[in-house]
Amino acid sequence: MPNSSSISEFLLLALADTRQLQLLHFWLLLGIYLAVLLGNGLISTAVACDHRLHTPMYFFLLNLALLDLGCISTTLPKVMANALWHTRAISYAGCAAQVFFFVFFLSSEYSLLTIMSYDRYVAICKPLHYGTLLGSRACATMAAAAWGTGLLYSLLHTANTFSIPLCHGNAVDQFFCEIPQILKLSCLNSYLREVMLLLFSVCVVFGCFVFIVVSYVQVFRAVLRMPSEQGRHKAFSTCLPHLAVLSLFLSTDFFAYLKPFSISSSSLDLTVALLYSVVPPALNPIIYSMRNKEIKHALSKVLQYALFQHQ
Repeated sequence: MPNSSSISEFLLLALADTRQLQLLHFWLLLGIYLAVLLGNGLISTAVACDHRLHTPMYFFLLNLALLDLGCISTTLPKVMANALWHTRAISYAGCAAQVFFFVFFLSSEYSLLTIMSYDRYVAICKPLHYGTLLGSRACATMAAAAWGTGLLYSLLHTANTFSIPLCHGNAVDQFFCEIPQILKLSCLNSYLREVMLLLFSVCVVFGCFVFIVVSYVQVFRAVLRMPSEQGRHKAFSTCLPHLAVLSLFLSTDFFAYLKPFSISSSSLDLTVALLYSVVPPALNPIIYSMRNKEIKHALSKVLQYALFQHQ
């Protein structure tokens, strides 16, 4: 039986068995990847260039777009390369890097979404203190804390996962290196440290979830007490995109990691992994720009400038 010291590469799960389907998946994923790059890139450019969007909410949205770009860039390029070149291999170092960056971007995004719920709470429940509680320095500190939390969390999980001896080959039952699938290759009882770390992570995630729920309970109570229907509509319209993004993120991630083992299968795991790693980064720009006039106006200015420059 091979152990982790003798493994130089891992074999990822192929998206299809036939060459024609592999090439079809390559073009589909390439289209999705380019759309995600374009959508999140436009959001980032619009927020960075339009001074009217230099507010806490859009500052956090800029960070969210950057995290989405990082998250999808960690997995899809390797999947596309493997489909194009008809291979399944990823180096040991490449697998460790993929785990590190994927966990880093995913956990940073969850931390950021938690902070964004606090932003909505302060904006609606304590509007007179908004500029004080969410000044530029406070926003930068909170964003740095989200990225730093993701970095620490990722370092712990990656170091712990790849210090575990592997006794069950090198075939990862997923299209990218995912911690639960790598743990399936570990020796009996050697993954208990990582299980304990995962349980601690669940507690932290649950704590953030409670904070988000409490924040939005306060937000909804404040909105329902507003005398003006126009004021209530405006307040709800600023919260709905964040709630939609948060619901999409939590539903796909929770189902991926908390689904019963009895319904687990390779095809289901593959589908769920595609959902939580690809769908949120693809839909987030659409959700935030769909009903947001400020974003639409900023995007139109960016596109007009780009077209003018090419004339």
